[in-house]
Amino acid sequence: MTDLAAVKAALRTQAVETPSWAYGNSGTRFKVFAQAGVPRDPWEKLQDAAKVHEFTGVAPTVALHIPWDRVEDYAALAKYAEERGLRLGAINSNTFQDDDYRLGSICHPDAAVRRKALDHLLECVDIMDATGSGDLKLWFADGTNYPGQDDIRARQDRLAEGLAEVYERLGEGQRMLLEYKFFEPAFYATDVPDWGTAYAHCLKLGPKAQVVVDTGHHAPGTNIEFIVATLLREGRLGGFDFNSRFYADDDLMVGAADPFQLFRIMYEVVRGGGFAAEAGIAFMLDQCHNIEAKIPAIIRSVMNVQEATAKALLVDRAALADAQVAGDVLGANAVLMDAYNTDVRTLVREVRGEMGVDPEPLAAYALSGWAERIAAERVGGQQAGWGA
Repeated sequence: MTDLAAVKAALRTQAVETPSWAYGNSGTRFKVFAQAGVPRDPWEKLQDAAKVHEFTGVAPTVALHIPWDRVEDYAALAKYAEERGLRLGAINSNTFQDDDYRLGSICHPDAAVRRKALDHLLECVDIMDATGSGDLKLWFADGTNYPGQDDIRARQDRLAEGLAEVYERLGEGQRMLLEYKFFEPAFYATDVPDWGTAYAHCLKLGPKAQVVVDTGHHAPGTNIEFIVATLLREGRLGGFDFNSRFYADDDLMVGAADPFQLFRIMYEVVRGGGFAAEAGIAFMLDQCHNIEAKIPAIIRSVMNVQEATAKALLVDRAALADAQVAGDVLGANAVLMDAYNTDVRTLVREVRGEMGVDPEPLAAYALSGWAERIAAERVGGQQAGWGA
């Protein structure tokens, strides 16, 4: 039997990092859609993030994206976050929105372009120092579109050399999280296309380099929970970029397309000890809310992660282990499905109440008047969004 008190205690320790860019305008390849009340700068993004944390109780950190969130005084931004009950989380680099990066960034054949990209990554570490962030998150759009366009092995050599320079710059308590993506925007050969490539580079770099798994960055049918279990076993799972997808990197609300997959992933996290605070796994959303209201969508996403985690914690692991050892295929599957089919909404409401948070976050946010307030006050100026 599962100890409900222990499940509740674990849920009260949960922390889901929200991304600053999710509060800004976003859209498709063809159009970025504007919404009323969207933040115009990182300070206003933090105001919205504070509301998500206020109504969920489990979103205490905010990831920044540089240069989208560039400010004059990062220490002041960190203090502003702290005053609102937040901390600044992962610093995300951007080596894909400059004309110089058309053929890549740190894998580019031109040494001058590689130097430019590396200087940006080192700047991000400086920002980590100023904000107190412990994580540098790296995703590279580097790759090639055509056979013969560049030397595949030489690009891996450049990648290794660049990562090593950044790794050496990391300070005490800081780490590098290397993300992968199997295609887009490079359609022939992406330089970091899969978890194996990311893991190989991290293994060579050292213990401060870990792999981050974006749930949208896999080919259809990929067993993501197997990847999670393997990286946990090797001590190299640094974090998640949670979202949901139907086709490719759709960046929809986590759990929207396949809540069962989210449950399976979270079970492997729990099974592998990754849910414990000392494991250091960063659970972060990486989503773009194009047609839905942004703050409610982020709140809903946090709730989806909470519910999937609650179900994962409810798995009767002793009964599951007994069935597995006995070779009871149906019995083992039934144990897992019993947990997944449990309606945990009442349980999670109780946890929120015990934390002093409204049991119904979306309803509470709707009644708060925040959406109407920011729509009225944030008039004029340049709204934040892709590239800003």
